[in-house]
Amino acid sequence: MTDGIIFDVDGTIWNSTPTVEQAWNAALEKAGYEERVTAKRLQGLFGLPMDDIIADILPNADAKERADFAPLCFEYEHEYIAKYGAVVYDGIKEMLEQLSAKYPLFIVSNCQAGYIELMLEKTGFGEYITDHLCPGDTDLFKADNIRIINERNGLKNPVYVGDTQMDANACMDAGVPIVFAAYGFGKVEKPDYVINSPMELTKLF
Repeated sequence: MTDGIIFDVDGTIWNSTPTVEQAWNAALEKAGYEERVTAKRLQGLFGLPMDDIIADILPNADAKERADFAPLCFEYEHEYIAKYGAVVYDGIKEMLEQLSAKYPLFIVSNCQAGYIELMLEKTGFGEYITDHLCPGDTDLFKADNIRIINERNGLKNPVYVGDTQMDANACMDAGVPIVFAAYGFGKVEKPDYVINSPMELTKLF
């Protein structure tokens, strides 16, 4: 029997790519780069570790240049999201409200430190979330962070809700079933469960 539900953020709880497009392009311009990103391109990159996303956006920059750009990128992203927010998928609040009455809910995302907290602050969803983790907190990626969440919360049979094959791969590595949020950014081969809207999760669990 399921004893906890772990959520991804981007493509599962909300879509921040229109706001992040503006933020990252402002950061790229500030740093003197000619490269620019679009929301559509970001949807294909979100879920990757942040270092990999920056490497994709700045393919001609060396490791030091990318490392120097990352803090500016994150600063602009947090500033823009704090000001403009993001698009929360329809039914998320109602789904979290219903499920949190039955299960502890968690978040694990491959994002920078502070991003999950900002999302919870902007949406007001913090009251529904028991614990959360990201590489910015641990220097570890999704599979390991799922394991940590499980261990420190005593979870034996959790499920993970995500929208990409990268989520599914992490779940396979961590030994956790994947619920594919088909309304999100990506695709998943052979998911354990599929939902086409957030509220469908309440029918599964």
